Amino acid sequence: MNNLHFFGVRHLSPSAAYHLLDFLEKHKPKCILIEGPADATPLMSQIAQKGVKPPIAMLGYTTELPIETVLYPFASYSPEYQAICWGVKKKATLRFIDLPTENMLKLRQEQPSDEEGEKAREFYKYHNALYKQLAEQIDETDYENYWERHYEHNLNTDTFAPTLALQSGEMRQMVIDKEYEEAPFDFSYNLIREAYMKREISKACTEFKPEEIVVIVGAYHLLGIQNSLPAMTDDELKKLPKATAQLTLMPYSYLRLSSRTGYGAGNMAPYYFELMWRAMQTNTMDKLAATYLTKIAKILRDQGQNASSASVIEAVRLANVLSAMKGGTYPVLEDLHDAVVTCFGGGGLSSVAEAINKVDIGTAIGALPEGVSQTPVQEDMNQELKRLKLTNYKSAIAQDLSLDLRENLKVKTKEAAFIDLNRSTFLHRLEVLGIHFATQQRVQQDKASWAEKWVLQWSPEVEIEIVEANLKGETLEIAAAFILKEQLSEATDLSVVAKIIRQACECQLTHIFGNALSTLQSLLVDSNNFAETAFAAHELSMLIQYGDLRQFNLEPLKPILQQLFLRASLLLIDASSCDDKASKPIVDAMNTMEFISEQQYELVDTETWQKELTHLAWRDDVNTKLSGVAFAILLEHNLATEEECAREVSRRLSAGVPADLGASWFEGFSGRNRYALLSRTIIWQELDNYVRQLDEEQFMRSVVFLRRAFADFEPNQKNSIAELLGDLWGTGKEATAELLQEVLTEEESTKLDELNDFDFDF
Repeated sequence: MNNLHFFGVRHLSPSAAYHLLDFLEKHKPKCILIEGPADATPLMSQIAQKGVKPPIAMLGYTTELPIETVLYPFASYSPEYQAICWGVKKKATLRFIDLPTENMLKLRQEQPSDEEGEKAREFYKYHNALYKQLAEQIDETDYENYWERHYEHNLNTDTFAPTLALQSGEMRQMVIDKEYEEAPFDFSYNLIREAYMKREISKACTEFKPEEIVVIVGAYHLLGIQNSLPAMTDDELKKLPKATAQLTLMPYSYLRLSSRTGYGAGNMAPYYFELMWRAMQTNTMDKLAATYLTKIAKILRDQGQNASSASVIEAVRLANVLSAMKGGTYPVLEDLHDAVVTCFGGGGLSSVAEAINKVDIGTAIGALPEGVSQTPVQEDMNQELKRLKLTNYKSAIAQDLSLDLRENLKVKTKEAAFIDLNRSTFLHRLEVLGIHFATQQRVQQDKASWAEKWVLQWSPEVEIEIVEANLKGETLEIAAAFILKEQLSEATDLSVVAKIIRQACECQLTHIFGNALSTLQSLLVDSNNFAETAFAAHELSMLIQYGDLRQFNLEPLKPILQQLFLRASLLLIDASSCDDKASKPIVDAMNTMEFISEQQYELVDTETWQKELTHLAWRDDVNTKLSGVAFAILLEHNLATEEECAREVSRRLSAGVPADLGASWFEGFSGRNRYALLSRTIIWQELDNYVRQLDEEQFMRSVVFLRRAFADFEPNQKNSIAELLGDLWGTGKEATAELLQEVLTEEESTKLDELNDFDFDF
């Protein structure tokens, strides 16, 4: 290996890319070997293909559970990306030389945890502390500042690579000397990788003269590759564990490249370093600070803040002065941040933080042209985006999309007439697959079953989720059907099956719809769970609201909805014999049943439902909170008179009723139509009388329920309560409001929190 040309790089480093290109032009190699999975070598020509727009990434993934993935992202200024582009242009032989994906992923799956994981964390704490110490020795706040000032700004092609190699070698040797005997898994894993890279380098040396080869690896690996340890043998390679794996290319984003979002090999400011890369290419590094600060100023002006040209000039001067104080050639990113805070933020970060993040990180998402290596589901996804005219939504910026599922009679083609319906089907399939490209928002209009609103936002996680969906089927439709079929085979809950029916309709999956309907009917026979049955009825009710919008025959659902609604009505009383903790899902189910009765009053047996509510409202041997909810519903439908309301409130909040039971009833009673509640003065008179007659122990019991009851009231509703109580107490609205909104002391808050956790022997 004596005559080989080695070049150690740092991932995502503009200066490393800059010096590497100069190195390649100087040596003009016939073979370029690059750190990266060996089985990804066929992708190199596609990475350099016209139409590829970084950032992009190679994604390796297992094709069997548990899913393990590994990412190799590239920015335009990645040394590896620039080397690949140079090699393709010069027709050099290009190869990746790291462990194949099948070995790499299996070794990652077998990575130890617990005690050995803790040892690894201690190992890396020591490792990172060395870099921090190096920065502190020359008066830098962290290693990133040190790196930028001494390496990114070093455009001397004779010193960059040797200096980086020397530093990385010394750091690695210090780690080895201290921790070698107790090296964690990751250190051993790197030794395996380096042994394999040596193997690939030796293989290349049988085809090319050593001086015709350039080897490009992370500077940290140079010492491991150039030492005297032997290369991996055929037998050793055969013994390495393997996982069934595949590789694909995918667009990536600067947001995910940023180390601020957890990417360990990233940098703090991907877009800033792209600006630096452009400056290096145009020999305008002296203008980088002005470019950065001008972009900050533009964002601030767009936000309505004052950011004049004079402020930009002053900020550039300040950044240069800060850099000169550290002996730097140009300002580093921290110097620029300090200048922004001082000259634009008036000394405060909050007003300029958003602008800093936008120019540091950027919103760029890469792109791949058609024909570039992709999985079948990725291809299907791209075709659907194009067919449904959603390509422009493939952005890191969230965008709203409003859909009208009705046929558009103003257009000529069937495709155009139903484009929003087809978009809805597509987005619902993504939802089933767990592909988080779109999030459905609630539509405010009552019964607007034809309207849907979504928020669309692309991210690298979306691309990974698309690749993972490939394990379920070759198209989005097949994969969604597979997932729903799996869920259906395991479902024993009526509401889960009903949800699958709704999703099958929304995804236009006819055969799943029929199977799920049969499963629901068989489960309905033995159903005795009120909440489960009510929620199942709600799913079908929402579907029936669509009518024929989704071009689905929903008539078979109507008799099943009638059965579900009737069964749930008859299960109400039995379900109400529960404790306070178990009452919440029952309350939710009661509210759901009431919603169904309003939406489908012509279809379901509302009379039986209201009859059961009446029984529950007047009974004393069931959960009092649920009785309160039932009575509130009766009032809404005028099924209880004002006199009956006054008597019931008085009875429930009387001295003979335990305080917690009375307050619990009021919590349920006040949880529904609050405006109707606020219009009845008698209720507040009775509540006032009730609280006045409680002794200290009873008050402590009731305060938990009363506090919970009023917690969700809107500010304007609380003001109305203040008016009512002010009239009752003769204190006036403002004084009463001030009293009610008085901030609790720390001691009082602690006592209330303790009460919330006390079950009062329930």
